[in-house]
Amino acid sequence: ELGTGAHWKIRTLLEAVPREHLSDIRYVPVDVSESALVEASKELRALFPDLNVFGIVADFTRHMEKIPMNGNKLFTFFGGTLGNFSEQEAVRFLKDIAEGMGPRDRLLIGIDMIKPKETLEAAYNDSQGITSAFNKNVLTVINRELDANFDVADFDHVAFFNEKRQRIEMHLQAARPVSVRIERLDLCLAFEEGETIHTEVSRKFSRASAEAMAERAGLAVSRWFTDGKGWFSLVELGRPSSDGDCFAPPTGKEADC
Repeated sequence: ELGTGAHWKIRTLLEAVPREHLSDIRYVPVDVSESALVEASKELRALFPDLNVFGIVADFTRHMEKIPMNGNKLFTFFGGTLGNFSEQEAVRFLKDIAEGMGPRDRLLIGIDMIKPKETLEAAYNDSQGITSAFNKNVLTVINRELDANFDVADFDHVAFFNEKRQRIEMHLQAARPVSVRIERLDLCLAFEEGETIHTEVSRKFSRASAEAMAERAGLAVSRWFTDGKGWFSLVELGRPSSDGDCFAPPTGKEADC
């Protein structure tokens, strides 16, 4: 599982495995946070005592070579994190996974789909201010890690859907003229009122754009799962056969291509 975090997503899959077969599975969580990785692994072992867990502290965008590539593999990349990559970054990431996949291996990946603009913007400007606090936290981290003196109150959270680029953009907009010193970079910054810091993008996909991206990475869709509204999808990808035909999933059933 790439970018493990908490274990609740993979737990849903593991609960579907017959208990007598858990000892045949090696779960490999990959995360940059050692403490989160250790904690989640301990909790999973308590829930599934027969499960083999082999945690790897790594950045999955740079350290794919650290992941064991022997045996039959199911890569999982849940959530909508793929949307935080640019098109080029996403294709490179998927290529790195594809290069470690055999003909029977699979990648199960979360795809956040395009929704009505009003729905998307409401989600990223939630009334509870959760996304705003998340966005502003970047300033707190810069203050702590780079010895800067940002005042979070000087900036407003701004999020909107860029229809042309099919992505949510998050910014921090200066509410007044602001001067900031970042000591560890020996850098002084001045912001005019209304000037923004572009903090994040979250791309949304159509089925056609997701399939085209997978194809560029040398992958093809074997099965597609989605909710009733088609707002979020889990997509099973694999390496296509050399002649480009559809391939059978590990169950041996006909693939949905």
